[in-house]
Amino acid sequence: MNNISKVGTNRLGDRYEFTSELADANAILVRSARLHDIELPKELLAIARAGAGVNNIPLDRCAESGIVVFNTPGANANAVKELVLCGMLLACRDIIGGIDWVRANSDDPEVGKKAEKAKKQFAGCELAGKTLGVIGLGAIGAAVANAALSLGMRVLGYDPYLSINAAWSLDRNIKHVTDVNELYSNADFITIHVPATADTKGMIGADEIALMKRGAVVLNLARDVLVDEQAMAEALDDGHIARYVTDFANPASTNMRNAIVTPHLGASTGEAEDNCAIMAVNELKDYLENGNIVHSVNFGAVDLGPIAADGRIAVFHHNAQGMLGKITQCVADSDLNIENMSNKSRGAYAYTLIEVSGTPEAANTVVEKVAQLPDVMRVRTIARV
Repeated sequence: MNNISKVGTNRLGDRYEFTSELADANAILVRSARLHDIELPKELLAIARAGAGVNNIPLDRCAESGIVVFNTPGANANAVKELVLCGMLLACRDIIGGIDWVRANSDDPEVGKKAEKAKKQFAGCELAGKTLGVIGLGAIGAAVANAALSLGMRVLGYDPYLSINAAWSLDRNIKHVTDVNELYSNADFITIHVPATADTKGMIGADEIALMKRGAVVLNLARDVLVDEQAMAEALDDGHIARYVTDFANPASTNMRNAIVTPHLGASTGEAEDNCAIMAVNELKDYLENGNIVHSVNFGAVDLGPIAADGRIAVFHHNAQGMLGKITQCVADSDLNIENMSNKSRGAYAYTLIEVSGTPEAANTVVEKVAQLPDVMRVRTIARV
């Protein structure tokens, strides 16, 4: 539904065909197209977002229909990391003001000589020796934190949901704080890398800003709703916050004093678009061909590898007590043999993937029985190719 890099879509191969009719689609590849107001096809099995944020996709409606929604965490991490570093450099040294001065004086034959005097008004500070606070230590936050250490900065990291994989990726010299207020009060630069949820909306407000050092710099390349923009504008006006760097242009941010606003450039590199497309296509193919779920935002991760037996039965159901026993009983009552199985729940929803050996007729019988069970939303069979 958007322009997806051919480096990714070429990986689909001859067994896949693109359609211009949404009603015919079994899967959707999307970037920013809004799907909330669109009637999703009954045959739709999956949506892959070539990027991390999924605010444009109706996750609950998809879950209730057994439609798996994938994203591509980490695929654009390097691109965003580099823009964060760029934002910090632009904020601590008035590079933009200096460039504007040179352009304004470009016709002056003495521009070089006068620049030596004018440059004092654009002088700033260095990043080395300053303290960076990173809120959210996922793929992007961890990359930013590690890079900042290489620049000679002291780094504080805060993430109450820090995963084991993320922890392993962090340099041991990064201090992990358990109280975000400690980060607010000690950091010279604060950068946010968390998803937009009901809990994180407006997480940087007047109270949080009041805890920050006078002259601190705040960077937001995650989502605009994470920052209370009225409170930020007031803090910029009185000089409590020296600079606000945001990647989200809107009437509020573009009119803030001392704000540096970029037009959502975070993941806008050729490399990031290629990486996101490759990951999204790989996720779709593995699910459609094997039933495996990796990097889904509405169902738990299940990975049985490539199909080794005759096929698989994939069941989407509510996370209700006794469901696994009811499903396996349907299989046991047929002529199918369970070779492998995995079940994962995520909130109110669960996914069960069963690898079986037996005839397609027996598998179809099981599907009919399972589909009639209470709390089952969807059942599909996947044959080994």
